[in-house]
Amino acid sequence: QVRLVESGGGLVQAGGSLRLSCAASGRSFSSYAMGWFRQAAGKEREFVASIFWNTDRTDYADSVKGRFTISRDTAKSTVYLQMNSLKPQDTAVYYCGARIVVLGSRPQDATRYAYWGQGTQVTVSS
Repeated sequence: QVRLVESGGGLVQAGGSLRLSCAASGRSFSSYAMGWFRQAAGKEREFVASIFWNTDRTDYADSVKGRFTISRDTAKSTVYLQMNSLKPQDTAVYYCGARIVVLGSRPQDATRYAYWGQGTQVTVSS
């Protein structure tokens, strides 16, 4: 049974930092890419960042470039999202997802993700 478990969310002041973790289990993810998405209240889920499990290839939403960094530790089967210079507009529930890497697939396409975690709340106060 595949499980993705997010942790690390919380309340932080604007300009602060948080590091989210996504612990993955239940299968080999060597053919997968991992992504972080977020969903603010009343809005659609939006792409934040993605990383291939077996390479260093990363993708970021324009809104987080230069502030957020995605990384993974394959030995721990964990993906991280380091979030710096947080803004109130970063407030959302953050979800970790896993998708099979297919030629031509876009990391921003949430429908391509087969597995999702339960989410972790990030709240940034002004």
